[in-house]
Amino acid sequence: MSCTVFLELLAREASPVEFEGPLVEARAAGASPETLAELEAAKLAALRVRSIMNRHARREAELEALFDTASDLAGLRDHDAVLEAIVRRARRLLNADIAYMTLNDDERGDTYMRVTDGSVSAAFRKLRLPLGAGLGGLVAQTAMPYTSAHYLEDPQFNHRGYIDEAVAEEALVAIIGVPMKLGSRVIGVLYAANRSERPFGQEEAALLSSLAAHAAVAIDNARLLQETRTALEELSAANAVIQARSAAVERAAQAHDRMTALVVRGGGAADVAAVVTGILGGTLHVLDADGRPLATSGPPAPLEGEELSGVLASAYSSRAQGRTVRRGDLWIASVSTGDEVLATLVLRTADEVSDADQRILERGALVTALLVLLRRSVTEAEGRVRGELLDDLLNERVTDADALKTRARRVNVDLETPHVILSARCPAPEHRGRAAFWAASHASIAHGLSAARGEEIVLLLPGDDPGDTARRVAKELSASLAAPITVGAAGPVGGPAGVASAHREAQRAADALIALGRAGDGASAGELGFVGLLIGDDRDVSGFLASAIGPVLDYDARRGTTLVRTLEDYFGTGCSLSRTAERLHIHVNTVTQRLDRVAHLLGEDWQTPDRALEIQLALRLHRLAQ
Repeated sequence: MSCTVFLELLAREASPVEFEGPLVEARAAGASPETLAELEAAKLAALRVRSIMNRHARREAELEALFDTASDLAGLRDHDAVLEAIVRRARRLLNADIAYMTLNDDERGDTYMRVTDGSVSAAFRKLRLPLGAGLGGLVAQTAMPYTSAHYLEDPQFNHRGYIDEAVAEEALVAIIGVPMKLGSRVIGVLYAANRSERPFGQEEAALLSSLAAHAAVAIDNARLLQETRTALEELSAANAVIQARSAAVERAAQAHDRMTALVVRGGGAADVAAVVTGILGGTLHVLDADGRPLATSGPPAPLEGEELSGVLASAYSSRAQGRTVRRGDLWIASVSTGDEVLATLVLRTADEVSDADQRILERGALVTALLVLLRRSVTEAEGRVRGELLDDLLNERVTDADALKTRARRVNVDLETPHVILSARCPAPEHRGRAAFWAASHASIAHGLSAARGEEIVLLLPGDDPGDTARRVAKELSASLAAPITVGAAGPVGGPAGVASAHREAQRAADALIALGRAGDGASAGELGFVGLLIGDDRDVSGFLASAIGPVLDYDARRGTTLVRTLEDYFGTGCSLSRTAERLHIHVNTVTQRLDRVAHLLGEDWQTPDRALEIQLALRLHRLAQ
């Protein structure tokens, strides 16, 4: 038999048992001892070649697995998938029943199960090993590979009951573990295990160590990638914060520039409101000390009732804390000096208002307060000039009318046009300062004059209807102070000469309104009827007669009738038709017809008590004059 039969066995990758076949056949055929020895030598050489070929194939498979693992690391897409692939390859290459990986937990000081392949026990997959306990704990602590052919009976390890129970539940017998290291630091352990007794060789330990090195690289790459992603996220968040702050700074600078321009050009509350809403949006209300609106900007959203009361309470809190206060969808910023509230800004918006935007609202409140103070200073300075001029007119200290007119023109007052003079009574001392400021502002706008004299505020305003002007000023000033202010009026006057006498008449008109219980009202001396006769300087009797019975006097003068005589007898008989007819020697029907004519001339209310009193007084004055 030829030795080439062993080459044929090698070619078809026969099992080691088949290599005994040629020897058995040769012995059966009676081959010589030399032939048997030659065949034995050829068999041994063929088995050596077969072993070498197997080692080369296994090495090729190992290198292929390592190459695939390196490829996985190069294209790292999923960290968990790479670790699972490494464990799966370790199980396949070592022909093990199970492979698994544990990672060290630096915070807890132990090592925990990370990936398993081939495991059937839930307790085993959740296992945690203290450093130094069991095979894996010892590998993690010493950074050295360890192997055991029969773990549960191996005395070289520090056994723990719960670890051994998990190993027994998984039915593991032979275990090998190698450290996963980054430099000199162990980050975990890679294992392979069998459910039967088996010794692991040096080549298997080396192969598992190579896979463990790749696993360590994968874990470190994942860590670096995560750190990079975290850094990018932090940079992105920081960039967003920087952009937001930059936008906030830009808005604040824009608000500052626009508000500074307002101060320079002397804007008002409405201008500030427009700037704030132009930057922050929403609706802005600018309120005075009593919560009355001074200006509004944005979509209509009024403050009323309980909401306004809550705003005023929050405004007090804002002034106390020195910052913006939130109340629902309202943001309130208020500024005061001493005990006086200068400005309260209320922003209504559904959007969240950042700290930077709150500073814009607070700056708006501060600028509004500054504008109020500036306007007050200007008004007070101009008011002093106007007050001094009005004092000179009232006291008649300056007799040069041209000089007075020249001074008046400097403050945009033309004394040659008709003016009415008003005497306003402000009895409460705490209201007098605000009343004087209101009067000075009103006079400045109306191109008139004002002066404060104790509880009296004197106004000289353009116009020719003193009664209407008095009522309007009484209404507006009472509303501003939230207290009744009585205003008497006189005029119109033309030129400086009549101002002092008209002022005295306006004072008596105010005194008469207060005496009549009409505090908080306004009227002129002429509108007070016969009371005006009593308080007026010029005692305009003819004017009173014309207003009371003028139409009747004119009718008698044109027609030659005796309506005036009929009225005298009618009132003289106690308004008796029959007795009036007897006195006039006429029929009662004639008296009725005459009184109907009177009603047509004087109005249907001529017999009301007030009208009747004035008509009787006018009839008496007319008779005395005749």
